[in-house]
Amino acid sequence: MRIILDALVASADEYLADRLLPEIAQEIIATQAAGSLLREGLRRWCRGLERPLVLLLDEVDSLVGDTLISLLRQIRAGYPDRPGSFPQTVLLCGVRDVRDYRIHNGDSQVITGGSAFNIKSDSLRLGNFGHGDVVTLYTQHTEATGQAFEARVIDYIFEQTGGQPWLVNALGYEACFRAEAARDRTRPITLGVMAAARERLIERRDTHLDQLTDKLREPRVHKIISELLSGDIDLGTTPPGEDDQLYVQDLGLIRTRPQVEIANPIYREIIPRALTWIAQTRIPQETAVVGTRRQPS
Repeated sequence: MRIILDALVASADEYLADRLLPEIAQEIIATQAAGSLLREGLRRWCRGLERPLVLLLDEVDSLVGDTLISLLRQIRAGYPDRPGSFPQTVLLCGVRDVRDYRIHNGDSQVITGGSAFNIKSDSLRLGNFGHGDVVTLYTQHTEATGQAFEARVIDYIFEQTGGQPWLVNALGYEACFRAEAARDRTRPITLGVMAAARERLIERRDTHLDQLTDKLREPRVHKIISELLSGDIDLGTTPPGEDDQLYVQDLGLIRTRPQVEIANPIYREIIPRALTWIAQTRIPQETAVVGTRRQPS
């Protein structure tokens, strides 16, 4: 909690030039228990502000165990005091919905209930780019650098990524900046250049793709993806484990319209590789030595 409060103090100083919160934090750290630091700090800070506060907590789903429970409880406890003594709005940003926060007790049982989790007003999901968004983004590159994209390149990008924002940007960066030849802005980006960029991206497994494969190790994700790839799931009906399927959809790994399938062609290539990688590395490699026999003289 002290680390979270310290981060809040640093952000308030950096972006708002606020000197009130550092003074508050210094005082309450010496007098308050760890389980109330965030709520008390926000309470005193909001009382000294002229306008209501909106608080954004990014990657909040990376917290685990008692720290996450404490954070949620303090937000829940401060809710009745807003806006005069607590933020008017708190946004919990991450790749998971609050309903998907999983906390394990000492017996490895999952805890999801209780008032600490009853804090959600609404869930908003930032969706994928539409085709027009991809056109707009790549047109901005052309306007800024003069480098054009040949016909079908934008369509190819949208087809391969399904509009997944990280993939759309990563393909563009790979094709236009990492490839030395493409840095010549007089040379347009061709379909071949973009296809080669796609293969390098898959082979290199950048951070996003590496995190994607890490998600596949989660039992609930592995179960849905494995059933989907094996064909054991009935695509015409809602399968067992609806919460698990919604979770995998929220992660952006699958789409459910017009049917349940892996979200995009790049994922469809990466995911089976990731699931079978260990097995692939343990396949015995047999080599045959071909020689010639010397004929007797």
